[in-house]
Amino acid sequence: MPVYALDTIREEFVTPKHSAAYGRLITGEQIEVGLLRFKAGEGAKTHSHPHEQIIVMLRGRMKFTLGDEVAEIGKGDAVHIPPNVPHSTVALEDVECVSCKGVVGGVGHRI
Repeated sequence: MPVYALDTIREEFVTPKHSAAYGRLITGEQIEVGLLRFKAGEGAKTHSHPHEQIIVMLRGRMKFTLGDEVAEIGKGDAVHIPPNVPHSTVALEDVECVSCKGVVGGVGHRI
């Protein structure tokens, strides 16, 4: 049974082409889970991908733009990003979140 000690997983910038997200990833065959951090003012520029994604906020606040909708989310909130929908985000405070993304063509967060 695969069991992971999160502090033994190497931290990395998981999508440097699109985002300042920094943290650890666990990748399965169909889903990838990331424990990610953003510093206040950081975020992700507008992009889209074929992966479905759900982000759960553990700490801090973020402003999300999803298509034409804008929302602020914080601890205990989540956002669902459907495939191929343009989205962006900015951390309003230091943030820690869990990002779950489908694996498409063998790729998850590392797009």
